[in-house]
Amino acid sequence: MTRLKIEISVPESHAEAVVEALHSAGAGRVGAYARCSSVWKVTGSWQALPGAQPYDGEVGAVQRGEECRIESVCDMDQADAVQRAVRAAHPYEEAVIHFLPLYEP
Repeated sequence: MTRLKIEISVPESHAEAVVEALHSAGAGRVGAYARCSSVWKVTGSWQALPGAQPYDGEVGAVQRGEECRIESVCDMDQADAVQRAVRAAHPYEEAVIHFLPLYEP
């Protein structure tokens, strides 16, 4: 079974809701442990283009803001459910959710 690392950027105000969504969708299992994740503060930057409806900032202006980076893991067959759950809990119009295959010899 292919395992995936999940990386998500989210405003700190929504970090707990996104972590809960991740875990409710089955992410975070590591051996005999459940609900495994890491969260730390980062500074994000973005520029909303014409037609966007940004959660924070203005169209055309380069923005910087404090965010949280959330990392966890899931099985490949859980990725669709995890993505749907995270998008439902995430405030951004275009949530940044990366799924990266893990090499496990």
